[in-house]
Amino acid sequence: MNYVKTTESDSSYNHLEKMKVKDLLLNMNREDKTVAHSVERSIPQIEKIVNAIVKKVKNGGRLFYLGAGTSGRLGIVDASECPPTYGIEHGKVIGIIAGGDAAIRKAVEFAEDDTTQGWKDLKKFKVSAKDVVIGIAASGTTPYVIGALQKCNEHKIVTGCITCNDKSPVSQVAKFPVVVVVGPEFVTGSTRMKSGTAQKLVLNMISTSVMIKLGRVKGNKMVDMKPSNNKLIDRGAKMIAKELKIDYDSAFKLMKKYGNVRKAITAKK
Repeated sequence: MNYVKTTESDSSYNHLEKMKVKDLLLNMNREDKTVAHSVERSIPQIEKIVNAIVKKVKNGGRLFYLGAGTSGRLGIVDASECPPTYGIEHGKVIGIIAGGDAAIRKAVEFAEDDTTQGWKDLKKFKVSAKDVVIGIAASGTTPYVIGALQKCNEHKIVTGCITCNDKSPVSQVAKFPVVVVVGPEFVTGSTRMKSGTAQKLVLNMISTSVMIKLGRVKGNKMVDMKPSNNKLIDRGAKMIAKELKIDYDSAFKLMKKYGNVRKAITAKK
């Protein structure tokens, strides 16, 4: 299928090597400012996939992110932050990258070109029709992702995607496509820039909305966060103090005793 990859289109800027550092920074920032507006246009698509995820996870399902390179790394970052931030158990949100965990730090050559490996990687987690799989691919053509989503469709697994090219192959395969067209990159084809930023914003919106609808936020506070360092213990104590209208030292003791903001507040109410 032939289509125009705007992510591969020539940059609107030229002779970058001749620009002053300040001009490089100003121009990159100018391009970055457009990303949020591009994401805004995709909110109706994001809404649909969030509703689908919430329904599945409430019924015991899981959320998988699948991608290669920068896209895969962004999915892993989002997945890894859900348990400490929202207290959800490990294994409910899972990030998978082409080439395995080694590819998180160092590119694995041609890993993204295997059309069958994505499905094999998902099967290691016993993926089923209870789950949701989101393929992340800025180009929209990554074989690793497309092949996996095709197999998911065959097995009645809900599929979504996050891509930055309109009418791309991955958006044709996914049942819930999220397409954020950000236009040419500042450095031609460098999709870790605007495309990566757009994907990060969408991932933030998806996981945060899902966790809120799963009851993992009270008011506007992360009451189920895991206090894994002193900063978070302090934050939790301040939440408890404010909610129970008690002094900080008493709240700190409750935080240490229960190890959870929600449990501490519930126990004292």
